[in-house]
Amino acid sequence: MAKKQPREHRVSILLNEREQRALDRFCDRYMVSNRSRLIRETLMRAILQKIENDQPTLFD
Repeated sequence: MAKKQPREHRVSILLNEREQRALDRFCDRYMVSNRSRLIRETLMRAILQKIENDQPTLFD
């Protein structure tokens, strides 16, 4: 198991009213208790997938 690294860097985002309502509905529907974790994991999943998809492959 990898050593847990402390989170020291803060990132702030602003949401419009529609985005906030969507986030609230999602968290209520799926009983998300840690919104920060949800946003962090969703963001990092999208970033890592994009990086993986952008890498050249043997047959490109």
